[in-house]
Amino acid sequence: MTSLTRVSIITRKIIRYSVFFVIFLIVAKILFDIGSGVYRKFFPAPPPPPTVTFGKLPKLYFPENPKINLSYSLETIEGGLPTLAPQAKVYFMPKLSANLFSLDTTKNTASKLGFVPSEQQVSQTIYKFPHKQNPATLEINIVTGVFSISYDLGADSSPIQKRPPAPEIAASYVRSFLSSADLLPADLSGPTTHEFLKIEGGKFISAISLSESDLVKINLFRKKYDNLPCLTADPGTANVWFYVSGSQDRTKQVLAGQYIYFPVDESQSSTYPLKDSQTAWNEFNSGGAFIASYGANQEGDKVMIRKIYLAYYDAGVEMEFLQPIIVFEGDRGFIAYLPAVTAEYYGE
Repeated sequence: MTSLTRVSIITRKIIRYSVFFVIFLIVAKILFDIGSGVYRKFFPAPPPPPTVTFGKLPKLYFPENPKINLSYSLETIEGGLPTLAPQAKVYFMPKLSANLFSLDTTKNTASKLGFVPSEQQVSQTIYKFPHKQNPATLEINIVTGVFSISYDLGADSSPIQKRPPAPEIAASYVRSFLSSADLLPADLSGPTTHEFLKIEGGKFISAISLSESDLVKINLFRKKYDNLPCLTADPGTANVWFYVSGSQDRTKQVLAGQYIYFPVDESQSSTYPLKDSQTAWNEFNSGGAFIASYGANQEGDKVMIRKIYLAYYDAGVEMEFLQPIIVFEGDRGFIAYLPAVTAEYYGE
């Protein structure tokens, strides 16, 4: 009996200590995970080195803008220069080329958009198509698919005789119009903005409200890439935009506009090192940035820069890559862009 009692006591001790040991391991694992998480929050692991697979990048295209003299000072919510990511992805944009079926494909697109597939050649790659029933013209590049639509309101002013629809309805008209010709790619799903327009002195000018407008301009921007916004050379205007009227005739609702879209291959990307915020600020102050919008600023004004952040630049021209930029936002609508990739990775 004595030996059985001893075995029983030893067995209970083994079980008890085993349970304590398991609990200890569980608590230790929890504490380790919490400690690791806190450590990584304050001391994150450095990212892997940039892959720079594409080699040197072509310089970004920025249009010519008039220059005015401004001075700048920094006043951000961070109280100084922000910490920018040390690297970002560069996405490949496949080059479009002509083939034997380019004109036939374009004719099919023109027909789906409501135009007669009876072309007038303007140049080697540009063709015009008349509308099937309205005084409108489609001008399209048969290689890139870039096109514009114009409408002769002098010949038919009926589309502006009625108040245009609310912006969300006008946007749905534009999306439906593009979808009818398979021209609404998945990444054209970013912010949708609008502008009220009225005709004054034979020109379109901004209107204060829908009730005072003759047309609504709808802008379709690209979606975010790698959680960064896509911005155009004119920050307020997308590369895809259309005027929408209040006409009840479906063929006169999407009246005019432009479609400049070049595809991005998200499956092909490479990381590149980026300028730090101090380097970018110095380059900006030395006049190295592209001024995308002066806003309401005039010659000699002092602009407070309130925000500095990363974005992607949707150039509106055929480019090899979708590249990151550093954006400077200031008072009274001031916006400037600076190429974000470090200088040694740009070719001539």
